[in-house]
Amino acid sequence: MYQKILVLIACLATLGFGVNQPTSFSEKICSLPTTNDGNFETATPEEVGLSSSQVVEALAYASLHGRSSVQIFRNSCLVGRGPADSITDSIPAQVWSVTKSVVGMLAGMAIADGKLDIDRHIGDYLPNEPGWGDEAHRAITVRDILAETSGTQEAIIAEAATVVTDPSIMQEFLAQKITHPPGTHFEYGQRDADAAAYVVQSALGRDLQDYAQERLFGPLGIDKSSYFWLRDRSGNTYGYAWLFIAPKYLARLGLMMQNGGQYAGQQVVPFEWVQAVATPSPENPCYGYLFWNNRGKPCTGANIPVATKIQQTSIASAPHDLFAMVGALQQNNYMIPSLNMTVTWTGVFGDTAPNLSVLLSATPGNLYYDFFRILMRAVSDPKVPDAGPYESPPLSLDINPLNYLSPEVLLHDLLSNPDCNILVCNGGIPTEGLFNNLEAILGYRPTL
Repeated sequence: MYQKILVLIACLATLGFGVNQPTSFSEKICSLPTTNDGNFETATPEEVGLSSSQVVEALAYASLHGRSSVQIFRNSCLVGRGPADSITDSIPAQVWSVTKSVVGMLAGMAIADGKLDIDRHIGDYLPNEPGWGDEAHRAITVRDILAETSGTQEAIIAEAATVVTDPSIMQEFLAQKITHPPGTHFEYGQRDADAAAYVVQSALGRDLQDYAQERLFGPLGIDKSSYFWLRDRSGNTYGYAWLFIAPKYLARLGLMMQNGGQYAGQQVVPFEWVQAVATPSPENPCYGYLFWNNRGKPCTGANIPVATKIQQTSIASAPHDLFAMVGALQQNNYMIPSLNMTVTWTGVFGDTAPNLSVLLSATPGNLYYDFFRILMRAVSDPKVPDAGPYESPPLSLDINPLNYLSPEVLLHDLLSNPDCNILVCNGGIPTEGLFNNLEAILGYRPTL
């Protein structure tokens, strides 16, 4: 109890913007920072139509549930942040599968540029050489990999276990067995997003990270030295994770998407693509193109320890138009266009529901639900109905490690084909990516 009181006091301090109700009410709208060292404009919760007491309670809840950084925005104004944010918001976080959503943005931009066709086979973007996939793998479409419905065998920990030692993530994807007809079955994994990153780069005909800096991060005022993004040993950018970015810059990505792909008056991601990524897919109504959404149900989570299906939207306490960038251990951007609201947070775990899939952040749990239930009480116009207490999904006793630690998947990563294995690949010993990674890490310059 004493700890909770201290956190509440600290969260009140971070509203430091004051809590007086304007006498003649007109919601404040803020401008967004356009330089690397720019700060967010602030507002009191009341200035944007929110209740300070509920914002403070939501911040306290998040801070007591493993959130090292939490920022709440409305009308592009920062209305509250966690008690540790003055320190943590400048520290680069491994945002895990939030990286997938960044790849999803880049895919939409490449489509709008006329470089990428979502319904073409991925084989159209691959070398016509040995080791680059059989006919069945090359017939998988761009849409399939963006929706995580490629049909290839997945095991998310086994896929991630080879990070940095990976000789060629695209060829590792092509080495995995096809266990379902492409486009018919959702299974959350790592290599679909890796394949998407490779295919987008191939379609563009230039390095993916150079394109991302020029067309995505740059327009948001984020310098190349303010984040780093790892590659495999051949120099291909990882698509499933390994983007390291500070929360204050991560928030800019969320605000841009919440504003329909627009940032500071510039259309960065096409509006039509923002709508597309937030649209449910038939195979998993809670998933779009490398983004999660709150519009459909039931929801199927990641296959660790088992792919749990819940018979509700992903966050039943939040508006249906919420969509999200979601990373392991709960690194998140939540965008709610109908409320002009964005929430950005990072941290480690935070769920407490008695369900292993929830505790491992593989299935939406009480952390999301209870936080948004509290925060939605702060909104008076439009009024958000209270969803009632959280109910944990049924406990599954299926903890089969083959779901996420398949030796077969790992073997195909290590020995992809006769021309590519963990030692040599495509006629040489790949090292380019190792030097790229070292250069990126050494070039990182935090902005405090």
